[in-house]
Amino acid sequence: MSCQGEAVSTLTYVYADSMAVLGPLSTQHEPHSYDLCARHSERLSAPQGWQIMRYVSVGNDF
Repeated sequence: MSCQGEAVSTLTYVYADSMAVLGPLSTQHEPHSYDLCARHSERLSAPQGWQIMRYVSVGNDF
């Protein structure tokens, strides 16, 4: 909330599945989502009993 770093990923909580999903920066606001800087994305932890799903971009190798 008060971090001055540039947002690079979006964290979304899926309460029904006890899951935190960290993925690419979203282009639109979604309920229960938060944009995070690189430092906070790397340090993310979840409450006990929750899982973290991390989507990693590998680039465009067409």
